[in-house]
Amino acid sequence: MSHKRVAILISGGGSNMVSLVDSMTGDHPARPCLVLSNDANAGGLTKAAERGIPTASVDHRPFKGDRAAFEAELLKPLEEAQPDIVCLAGFMRVLTGGFVSRFQGRMLNIHPSLLPKYKGLNTHARAIEAGDAEHGCSVHEVTAALDDGPILGQARVDIEPGDTSEALAARVLVWEHKLYPTVLRRYASGDRTPVLLP
Repeated sequence: MSHKRVAILISGGGSNMVSLVDSMTGDHPARPCLVLSNDANAGGLTKAAERGIPTASVDHRPFKGDRAAFEAELLKPLEEAQPDIVCLAGFMRVLTGGFVSRFQGRMLNIHPSLLPKYKGLNTHARAIEAGDAEHGCSVHEVTAALDDGPILGQARVDIEPGDTSEALAARVLVWEHKLYPTVLRRYASGDRTPVLLP
């Protein structure tokens, strides 16, 4: 069986990356081929290396104000790795339409809200402030528009009385670690049917 090759982009500790990598064993239709970060000190790079996965980093800071130049450098390790699927897992840079179009229909992202609600940042605080009864996370196909694209899976979490954004974020993260691997397995096998958890 030839496995789909998966590159994972991270910016920090890589907890979602770890949940994806650790799921890609046995009869899983995919295998990790690269973990790439915009921060050479990202903790997730160490975790990936410990698991025997090739890693690379491209610091975004020297390219301040020139996203195209940064993305041209970012493409180099990706093109070398030749991934079939690219997973954004806590990658904190907004990618241009030109970059995304190279991986159209092959790039996934996990976002901590029930999209289309709360695109962008501070999603947990925004859900609490809005008085929502529930919150959660979504996995979607990446398009040129921020946190847009077909939704491939969602997990819902109740917002509890007196919740803080930190407490809510911690509960949502537990479900992110379940949802993303579930969606990736189906996606890699060609199934685009949305997953709903729990």
